[in-house]
Amino acid sequence: MKSMGICYVVGAGEFGGELFQKTENDLVIACDGGYLHCRDNGIAADLVIGDFDSLSYVPEHPRVIQLRPEKDETDTEWAVAEGLRQGYREFVIYGGIGGRISHTLANIQLLTDLAVKGCSGVLVGKDSWYRVIHNDELVFDEHERGYLSVFCLGDVAEGVYETGLKYELKDAVLKKECPIGVSNEFMGIKSRVSVRKGTLLLIKESKE
Repeated sequence: MKSMGICYVVGAGEFGGELFQKTENDLVIACDGGYLHCRDNGIAADLVIGDFDSLSYVPEHPRVIQLRPEKDETDTEWAVAEGLRQGYREFVIYGGIGGRISHTLANIQLLTDLAVKGCSGVLVGKDSWYRVIHNDELVFDEHERGYLSVFCLGDVAEGVYETGLKYELKDAVLKKECPIGVSNEFMGIKSRVSVRKGTLLLIKESKE
């Protein structure tokens, strides 16, 4: 199992800035139009997956999985499943936020599935990222800036702590009907969000 590597999934959506620096243990999967993002940033994709409705052609690449447009799984879901099959447990998904809200929600569900399986995943967007934790915690260093919103995924999240942020929570119970965790702020110190029992969606957004 390539536990030290990261599976990068690059979609067609916007994410802002430059892409990542690939290491020898990483896996890069381009999803449909994400192939252009990889090409334009000089990153060699290890695999290209998609029905190629957004790219409008099948790229010339040594490893292509062409999917039918009529399918139950999204291109990104196929890519994540392939990464899991190859033993990866850490996923970074570019271009999976924005555009059609249905695709963003589908990708949040993918993050939830990864978290429940004990894996980690992050959706990188333009001036924002999304993460999901399940019975777990996420620690931030003092360099983080911007807003951090925390939402309950599922009926109830118990034992929720938010420390080192502008508004702190201690052993709180969050419910899906109440968005009490929206628009918290980093304060330039180490901070932490944790949940003893349940699943949380974390959204970090820039103030700019």
